Amino acid sequence: MAELDHLILAVGDVQASAKFYAEILGFALEGSDGPFTVVRVTPALTIQLAPWGTQGGDHLAFAMSSAEFEAVFDRVKAVGIEFGDAFDAVGSMKGPGREMGAKGMGKALYFFDPSRHLIEIRTYE
Repeated sequence: MAELDHLILAVGDVQASAKFYAEILGFALEGSDGPFTVVRVTPALTIQLAPWGTQGGDHLAFAMSSAEFEAVFDRVKAVGIEFGDAFDAVGSMKGPGREMGAKGMGKALYFFDPSRHLIEIRTYE
């Protein structure tokens, strides 16, 4: 069964947002990953805060088994959804790639839902 792995939120003030998630919600600040400030929600879930306008901001990532990943990838290809091996490569029809997630590096694929929300699927297997 798929589970939410991480989400990237574009925010107006990264420091204020990080402080809010740490001090108000009690989540742990983990540092940075490129342009993102990483906030640990659970051992298997992170929020990555990005300044407004950061490429790849605002997306949802779902972790799943390798078999589920391949089944979703097959359905994406079967219906002609454009995909890519990185958040900035949707439409390249390349992939999957390898990207960092809440539990480390994993195989990842990116595509848009019908409302143009960026979706990432990933597996750590």
